[in-house]
Amino acid sequence: MGLTAKAKGTGDFTPIEAGVHLAVCYGIYDLGTHRDEKYEKDRHQIVVLWEVPDSRIEIERDGRKRDLPRAISNRYTLSLNEKATLRKDLEAWRGRPFTAEELDGFDMRNILGKSCQLGIVHVTKGDRTFATINSILGLPRGVKPLDLENEMQWFSFEESVDIPTTAPDWIKEQIAASKEFVAACNKSHEVPPPAAVRSGDDEGPHYTASDDPGTSFTDDEIPF
Repeated sequence: MGLTAKAKGTGDFTPIEAGVHLAVCYGIYDLGTHRDEKYEKDRHQIVVLWEVPDSRIEIERDGRKRDLPRAISNRYTLSLNEKATLRKDLEAWRGRPFTAEELDGFDMRNILGKSCQLGIVHVTKGDRTFATINSILGLPRGVKPLDLENEMQWFSFEESVDIPTTAPDWIKEQIAASKEFVAACNKSHEVPPPAAVRSGDDEGPHYTASDDPGTSFTDDEIPF
């Protein structure tokens, strides 16, 4: 099964409503390299987070209640190979293919703060309902980019091996289980640089040739 965004439905929790929503990318976390035992290969993964302003939640932060957008995420293998889901989603979002130069190394930080449309569907398993992203598109013509409400979040092993304290617990656990983090803790070898997404796998196992099997997913200005 492919890597999909999830909003776990437990108790009276209601996932984000299915349909098309305007959203803003507010976070990207480098999850590092993990072994896929099923396919016997290493996969360098990232998770991208979006806020959905038309779906709200009230939380307490810094001793006061705040009304904030709900969030949804998608996990990707860090690859711009022609079969990679990350490449397909980014090209659909920007409305045109990447150039050969961009495919040589695209900085994922470019999508932070950028607006889009998310197609969200519900998947029910047992008594749990998941909100899943199944499509990403650019903003409709004439719609202005949205203002970001959450603080922007970013983590890359190229810049640091210190897990951000503000990251969700499940993301902290993924980063801590990565080969990069374990290697840094053991001081056995240097942490490899995952700065940019590349189109092929000639850089070794950290840039996989394809995304996870089974994943499905006139203004000329492009958002990134």
